[in-house]
Amino acid sequence: MKQEKAKKYGMVIDLDKCTGCGSCMVACMAENNVPFREDESDKLLSIAWMRVFKLTNKKPFPDTEICYLPRPCMHCEGEHGHSPCVSVCPATATDYSTETGIVSQIYTRCFGCRYCMAACPYQARAFNWWDPVWPDGMEKSLSPNVSVRMRGVVEKCSFCFHRYQLAMDRAHLEDRKELKEDEYQTACTQACPAGAITFGDLNNPKHAATQMVKPDHKNGGKPKNPKAFRLLERLGTNPKVYYLSSREWVRRAGDNYLKKEVK
Repeated sequence: MKQEKAKKYGMVIDLDKCTGCGSCMVACMAENNVPFREDESDKLLSIAWMRVFKLTNKKPFPDTEICYLPRPCMHCEGEHGHSPCVSVCPATATDYSTETGIVSQIYTRCFGCRYCMAACPYQARAFNWWDPVWPDGMEKSLSPNVSVRMRGVVEKCSFCFHRYQLAMDRAHLEDRKELKEDEYQTACTQACPAGAITFGDLNNPKHAATQMVKPDHKNGGKPKNPKAFRLLERLGTNPKVYYLSSREWVRRAGDNYLKKEVK
């Protein structure tokens, strides 16, 4: 019996297409019941699984260029199959799935030590400082597929894993083991009006995301696409979120190139 190849879900974000509209952030919050405060001015306490950052080439007008960079959880694989957050969690409240390549977060196991937040180089995790309070009537619009987090636990992007579970349930009823590419898509992918986000199984050569960042095995597995890069590549976290940009300064900003710039 032929053994099925494990899935490795990942994301490719084209920064040349991203307009910084924030639709991915709104879709993510609505889909995953992300709580918010009445006063969101203190961004140190606000929670967002997907954040959009503004980058600039730091040149004066008229040579100024702007780039918007959406940052979900990177779902790192690490050099030894574990992400930095998984390696430090004493409660095993976060885990790396060898079946999907997704880093999970189990809220009922988390006791809020926040080691994972300290270990994450991408600041992709957020801590709940308060119990969520929804405006009257809004609780009726919450997704029944995603649990609401309580005070004192950490949360993060899950690649909308509940959608994967629902898709697998449908496939099981149809006596299928494999999912079609469009059966499992994240909320941010579907909401992006510019089509800047592509999501799929990076182990499936037929998926669009895989074709955009095909690995060059003669060059250490780096993508053949010269526009492709990953954030803080030198750390060896092996993230599953790739970025595309035709601008060199954007690609350099993705890993800072500190060793080359520091004298």
